[in-house]
Amino acid sequence: MTATQEAPPLTPDITVAPVMKRPSKRLPFPLVYWQTAVGKKWIMALTGAALMGFVFFHAIGNLKMYMGEEDFNHYAEFLRDLLYPILPHTVALWLLRIGLIVAFGLHIAAAASLTRMNQKARPVRYQSRRDYLAANYASRTMRVSGIIVGLFLLFHLADLTWGVGFINSEFERGEAFANVTYSLDRIGVAAIYIVANIALGIHLFHGAWSMFQSLGVNNPRYNGARRAFAAGFAVLVAGMNISFPIAVLTGVVG
Repeated sequence: MTATQEAPPLTPDITVAPVMKRPSKRLPFPLVYWQTAVGKKWIMALTGAALMGFVFFHAIGNLKMYMGEEDFNHYAEFLRDLLYPILPHTVALWLLRIGLIVAFGLHIAAAASLTRMNQKARPVRYQSRRDYLAANYASRTMRVSGIIVGLFLLFHLADLTWGVGFINSEFERGEAFANVTYSLDRIGVAAIYIVANIALGIHLFHGAWSMFQSLGVNNPRYNGARRAFAAGFAVLVAGMNISFPIAVLTGVVG
């Protein structure tokens, strides 16, 4: 090969066509929204509002205890006959229960998913212990109180809905007043109800406060009203629920 000759190329001159990526299949709107932090916060807020409505009206209904056995049993039967005869006996009640289960499940799933997202977003720990405590007090309180409320819900259902023998050995289906008074007349069970409802009050306070923020109501002008509503709602619901075991133990109800 002479100096004037060009060396052959090391690689052949081949034009490669670009690889066309298939467009990813778009997920349905609810699933796309679920993948975002904003969507999870909205789901937490809306399901939380539904659950707040339930605990409020549940507590209001249970005030029938103070009116005596006949009124309380009539109220319990009314729930089983809700929308009858438009719907068969107990169907409306079960639809409400299913809706509450779905709301409860979505609430827990959104909370767990948001926690994982927050942990990934902050791989470096807080440098200041004060910053750590300030940023995590509400979230840690919500986790602990949420777990206590969830465990209590299972206990409450086993006690007064399913009639599990080793929890409520005197359970009789259809005798709502007798079942409640027998259960709450035991100091250990009454203590469980009181502690669980204190945890519920704490959870309601933080939840009601943050719900407005998640829904975009975060103007400093309204913070006082938000805090007052959150505190008032939590105290009202927890106070009504805590009054029931105290009333039974002291003989006011029974």
